[in-house]
Amino acid sequence: MPVSRQTPIAHRQSAILAGNREARVELAENPRPFTLWEKFQILLATWFGYCAVLLIGRSLRWTVLGRGSFEAALSTGKPPIFTFWHREIFSATWFWRRRGIVVMTSQNFDGEYIARIIQKHGYGVARGSSSRGATRALKEMIRTMRRGNPTAFTIDGPRGPRYVAKPGSVLLAKATQAPIVCFHIAPRHAYTFYKSWDQFQIPFPFSAVAIFIAPPITVSRDSDEEEQARKLAEVQAALDELVRRGERWLLGLPVFD
Repeated sequence: MPVSRQTPIAHRQSAILAGNREARVELAENPRPFTLWEKFQILLATWFGYCAVLLIGRSLRWTVLGRGSFEAALSTGKPPIFTFWHREIFSATWFWRRRGIVVMTSQNFDGEYIARIIQKHGYGVARGSSSRGATRALKEMIRTMRRGNPTAFTIDGPRGPRYVAKPGSVLLAKATQAPIVCFHIAPRHAYTFYKSWDQFQIPFPFSAVAIFIAPPITVSRDSDEEEQARKLAEVQAALDELVRRGERWLLGLPVFD
């Protein structure tokens, strides 16, 4: 009886869906130099953040709403482009861990320790942002997607405005024909940093947490600027709706999958 063999991309996608360590990906290092003191601070922040995500993440109780939307995205045969708000990095890092997802992070000090934290949880990092290194990072993400890796954007990062989507995921979807998958995470009990631009959240240990996943959004390869603007508005609307659903869930009101 013949033995079926997976192609390298199919094998990698299987590892991604299973949350397998094999899905990890190595990318270029941050081109920005840091002082010795900054490197020491980054080292401390990296290990503290890694352990915090690990210990708190293991205790969270998850509800997933939108599995059908996620499956619809996977059925396209293309790795998804995950799109979410910056304040949800902590919870998202745990939920999507060990899938070889490549995330765009900024080259600054904050972006560097965030990058190292998520790398320890099985992510790849393309260093760039809307303000610096975006073209280089997008090209790196395109290359990794062609190898079968999903990608992700904190779409209002790195500095806001909060809850305002930027075009990174639309541009990547146009270049790769991969589906955009918007999601939102709502912890029932969390500490919120109200003085930060994004009102960053860290869920309390053992909190109930809901993740809401929207239907996939696709962008035509030959779309012009006007069409891309419409798709960006669609991304914004999808994320806004997910936030509203999350607010209903937190209030104990019915939310349908």
